[in-house]
Amino acid sequence: MGEIDWKKDLGNHFENVRVIELCQAETVAQFDQFCEFIAEPAFEALTDELVPYKIKSEQVKAKGRSIRFVICFPGLKDEQFHYRIALPKNSVELRLKLQIKARRTPKAEYETTDEDFMPGLFPLKVLRMDKDEVVADVVKHYTTFCYKALTSPD
Repeated sequence: MGEIDWKKDLGNHFENVRVIELCQAETVAQFDQFCEFIAEPAFEALTDELVPYKIKSEQVKAKGRSIRFVICFPGLKDEQFHYRIALPKNSVELRLKLQIKARRTPKAEYETTDEDFMPGLFPLKVLRMDKDEVVADVVKHYTTFCYKALTSPD
């Protein structure tokens, strides 16, 4: 029977843990870059574009975790639509998640959906996105929700 080198196994384990923790820290830093250089400018552009329609909006950032864009009902301060991009806990690459929370009226409950952010987008491409791609995705989700709310029978 071969010799068991448990010391080498233990050393490898701690090296693997170090590499995973390094990747996780790097991924958080990349997510913060994505927020600063892509998502925040996208949300700012969209905020400016919503002003003529008397629609208030805001962005909320949780450093290293998520960024959210909130759209209020036209002419009101009540929140109607949330577009939240999140970095899942313990991520070792930029595979982001998207959560949409929306409601038909200020008194209604939120409907929530969870999906991948920009399905088919490779993690390495996230930092090369154009802010307009993010704006277009927010607009697509927002308008789809509004049309469904306006035309659904219930």
